[in-house]
Amino acid sequence: MVKKKSFLRSFIFWSLIVILVVFITYPFVWMLSVSFRYDTDAFEPGIIPERPTLDTYAILLGFKKSVREELSNEQQQLLEIIDLLPEDQQEAVLAEIEAQRKKESFPFLRFFRNSLLLAGLSALVSLILSVFGAYAFSRIEFKGRGTIQRGVLIVYLFGGTILAVPLYQIFVKIGLTSTGFSSAIALFIIYIVQTIPVSLYMLGNYFRTIPRSIEEAAIIDGTTRMGVITKIIIPLSLPAIITVYIYAFMIAWNEFLFASIFVRPFPEFYTLPLGLNEIFNSEHAIWAKMMAASVVTAVPVVVMFMMMEKYLTGGLTAGGVKE
Repeated sequence: MVKKKSFLRSFIFWSLIVILVVFITYPFVWMLSVSFRYDTDAFEPGIIPERPTLDTYAILLGFKKSVREELSNEQQQLLEIIDLLPEDQQEAVLAEIEAQRKKESFPFLRFFRNSLLLAGLSALVSLILSVFGAYAFSRIEFKGRGTIQRGVLIVYLFGGTILAVPLYQIFVKIGLTSTGFSSAIALFIIYIVQTIPVSLYMLGNYFRTIPRSIEEAAIIDGTTRMGVITKIIIPLSLPAIITVYIYAFMIAWNEFLFASIFVRPFPEFYTLPLGLNEIFNSEHAIWAKMMAASVVTAVPVVVMFMMMEKYLTGGLTAGGVKE
């Protein structure tokens, strides 16, 4: 017998849903709204800007100079009188002007490039290692397999704060913190180590749902173990593989703790979270620019999610029920 739905219960249910949706989406909508405003209009009431503009994005992406750069009167006066100085002093003054310009600019594109390279490559390497590791855990019998598998997961239970000091000491001793490039390599290795445990767990569970009979038939036909992985396991596990790649990419893309420890002394290798932290605590801390930077930072993850949504849903749900 089907019970008639109570109007009051339905009303309370949908009211809670609406409140939850508003609570979650309002900060993002407000961030998007402020990013399309002038700095003077940042705190005006209303979600829709009265004077929408794309200037903040143009300045952030380097298509337009900021007001600060255009009205640098001090530097302009220095350039006008520099011709009156002796030749040896001209070079020193020009170097000082160039250093001041670099200090005043906010190299958002460089931070974006650094994050994209670090997150993209570390996620790719983590995925490749995890495919082979997960296949070994799920298909190959060897001594100590269960212990190693549980040990990998136990490592993941320790938070980054606990591991930060030991990891930093290890990389100092092997000389991977002396330059900006070596510190970026250290960060690259840490991102791989951070994401491999869960990647192994997710892929291993998915591989176990693939019938062994398919692999056995391929091996009888002469396919090697590597051929089984590349021609059978990977094509059949595409949703899980894409899910793992997005997960590993997002971990590295949003990571702040290790980046602030390893590449803090080297501004050329700042990642986006570190760069955004700098803009929030610098003279560039103007709301429109900060919100535009936050929106652009979120774009790669949103685009990746939209493009891979059908695979992501399949990867999260497949393997949940063992038949």
